Amino acid sequence: MTDLEYADRAEQLLLAIEQCVDRINVATDADIDSQRSGGLITLVFANGSQIVVNQQRPLHEIWMASRSGGYHYRFDGVAWQDTKGAGEFFGALSRDASEQSGLVLRFHD
Repeated sequence: MTDLEYADRAEQLLLAIEQCVDRINVATDADIDSQRSGGLITLVFANGSQIVVNQQRPLHEIWMASRSGGYHYRFDGVAWQDTKGAGEFFGALSRDASEQSGLVLRFHD
């Protein structure tokens, strides 16, 4: 993947997260505050816990940090997959956001 391809894919991912937060906030009582600064998004939940998603341009990866740990994702041509084989990004984000919010939340691209 070229640097330009990575930048496009990573931006699409961050935009999808923001759109999901907007949709979730309208449809549920989750009240997630989404804060974006360049290539970094911080999701802040009502209980004060956070999930941070950021671009790692030199590695062509997306990193996610949540209560459950830190994860690295690389685009495989179809989806952002965990570099250690633990699954797809939006599945992990849905799992961790649900755990941290206490609600069943569904993120998708």
